[in-house]
Amino acid sequence: MVTPVRSGLPGPGRGPEFPMPSAPGASQEEMRRQNLGAVLRYVHVHGPTSRAELTSRLGLNRSTIGALAADLTATGLVTEEAPTTARRAGRPSLVVSPCSDRVYAHALSIETDQLRAARIGLGGRILDLREASRPCGMSTFDAVRPLAGLVRDMERSVAADALFVGGAVAVTDTTRGPGGKIGIGGADETLGTALEAEFAAGPGFVAGDMADIAGLAEHIRGVAAGINDLVYLHGDVGVSAGIIIGGRLVLGHRGHSGKVGHMVVNPNGLPCGCGSRGCWETEIGEAALLRHAGRDPGERGAVLEVLRAAADGERTARAAVQQVADWLGFGVANLVNVVNPDTVVFGGSLREVYIAGADTVRRRLGAMALPAAREHVRLRAAALGRDAPLVGAAELAFDKLLADPLNAGVAG
Repeated sequence: MVTPVRSGLPGPGRGPEFPMPSAPGASQEEMRRQNLGAVLRYVHVHGPTSRAELTSRLGLNRSTIGALAADLTATGLVTEEAPTTARRAGRPSLVVSPCSDRVYAHALSIETDQLRAARIGLGGRILDLREASRPCGMSTFDAVRPLAGLVRDMERSVAADALFVGGAVAVTDTTRGPGGKIGIGGADETLGTALEAEFAAGPGFVAGDMADIAGLAEHIRGVAAGINDLVYLHGDVGVSAGIIIGGRLVLGHRGHSGKVGHMVVNPNGLPCGCGSRGCWETEIGEAALLRHAGRDPGERGAVLEVLRAAADGERTARAAVQQVADWLGFGVANLVNVVNPDTVVFGGSLREVYIAGADTVRRRLGAMALPAAREHVRLRAAALGRDAPLVGAAELAFDKLLADPLNAGVAG
């Protein structure tokens, strides 16, 4: 399962991004590796950065930053170049940039109706992207072989001296089976092993639930960048959450936290695929929106059609969106009371529902949430769109390298 990842980004009101304090008795070599990781993580997240800014932001002196940057350059992880424009007199500070074209990870996603694979370079740049349809009823493990095929297609265009650091896969936790039956699944600890078995050698794969990984992406590179306490809500056939507290994913036992779609909000409501009744996703999931709008749930693209119709003023579609938005605010109020986040991010199909019904969501939140919990909370539509699971998967794959650049199986 996915392991907790700390972004290293500062939260609101926090100071510079100092390296984490060394353990008592840490050797000079351990401190050096830690500082190398801090420099590499900074340019990975923020992009090309001058030595002067690294000195200021990381709290290390100029000579130390220079030595660290030189080590990373020698390893082939970054480049150093003079800035294209000098802003002041004197020798300009060299700019440290991640080697995006040379150092990369594989990011995969197993979605409700689609399989996606991307090659993402250090620094978060998508270098290549491949997609294939996921037939109704295809299991998570049946998806391994076609995903591996997409990866092999991408590898054909990779330079011989490129460095592969590992891979990760984001998995939707709710699937639509034959005849429209809903199944509850998600990432399994053996999924990464199954992917590794498709390739002869190289760093391994890790797996995690879609909402966890997409939430991590929004936390590091999206609308919640630098926000260390947030709830990311992901909607498709089902609803789940990525919960980040203190900059770390909250995973629970064996990684199965965040199943907020199965929080009962209406005891007299509809049966849920999990076996309970009145779960939140029966009121805010895609099936609920289509039901209220009188659309066929089996029709591809029906959710987007309802949202477009609502935006155009169609009465039934608008009423459907508002009803789902009201239940969305109902559940968010409960989560805000329990988790007390700084930000709630709406992703997947819930992004468009929130945009269309934001006033309704906020009104329900204001009526139900405790003042101390709601007065500071910000509601935001996700910024990374459907690429969020891929971006987040890449962050998982890069984490080992960023934690210890000289001991992560990458050779210069």
